[in-house]
Amino acid sequence: MTDNRRFLLRRRPQGEPVAQDFELVTEPKPSIADGQFLIRNHYASLDPAMRGWMDDADSYMPPIPLGAPVRASTIGVVEESRAEGFVPGQWVMGLHAIEDYSVSAAGGFTQPIDPAIVPSVTNYLSLFGAVGMTAYFGLLEVCEPKAGETVLVSGAAGAVGSIVGQLAKIQGCRVVGIAGGAEKCARLVDRYGFDAAIDYRGKDEAALVAAIAKEAPNGVDVIFENVGGIVLDAGLMNLNMHARVGLCGLISEYNSPEPVGARNLWRLIVKRASIRGLLVADYVARFGEGAAKMGEWAAQGRIVVDEHIDDGIEHAFDAFMRLFSGTNQGKMILRIA
Repeated sequence: MTDNRRFLLRRRPQGEPVAQDFELVTEPKPSIADGQFLIRNHYASLDPAMRGWMDDADSYMPPIPLGAPVRASTIGVVEESRAEGFVPGQWVMGLHAIEDYSVSAAGGFTQPIDPAIVPSVTNYLSLFGAVGMTAYFGLLEVCEPKAGETVLVSGAAGAVGSIVGQLAKIQGCRVVGIAGGAEKCARLVDRYGFDAAIDYRGKDEAALVAAIAKEAPNGVDVIFENVGGIVLDAGLMNLNMHARVGLCGLISEYNSPEPVGARNLWRLIVKRASIRGLLVADYVARFGEGAAKMGEWAAQGRIVVDEHIDDGIEHAFDAFMRLFSGTNQGKMILRIA
């Protein structure tokens, strides 16, 4: 290819993104300078966090500049290189963008990967990527589950939540998941081994509080939170003494014009519980450790991972919006090449 298709952010979304916020353009394939290498992107990871990067707001990463391609984790193949340690034909993973070609440099976040040691190279965007490592370090180090405890996972059918639930079972916990729809709830129990699943659809906060209490009659020791809003508020009403809440995401609030926030934080005082935000970037230096354990458990059949792959950069917007409509069945990935 001599062209570079790029999925650009043209304006800041106001609430839920619309197609007009983006533009697919075709530009010449970029050239590289000394110390750089050119990557032909094959797959891009689509994640809820990308919605926050589109806002002009203070965060753990700078906003995506208007007119720039949408930032995303990608895996691809080095096509040209003028950088030591990177050679043409080598597979790499890094934080790039939704585009055919990305320019990277030695010494950055981009790292070589070996597709021969995993069932599918896309596993580097799921089990062995930021998703799997978020679940591994977020649950085991931030939430510190103990055998016999009850773990509540919101957004449990999502890429991170489904792995969290399985890891909690490996730790000997009772696991209750919250998801949207009967099909996803059935998958939590039948495929991922959750002890119970709660369908949040059609339930107000009081109904969710009651549903959690029914499935966790002895209370909740750990909440792994991906949703926020009334889902988090309902979980807080079921806390045990000295419970731990790991705050991974707030997907129900990402498209809200005004912040929603949690109203039942007072329960942390009553139960002497703690809440802690978690970000996988804090554990990059230990990814090898986490990947080794995850690979071991996957080989034993104790962890299963589903991936939902949509084809074509021209479908980037529709694929991204699956994250908010809940129509994806597993880790959302876009096949670019």
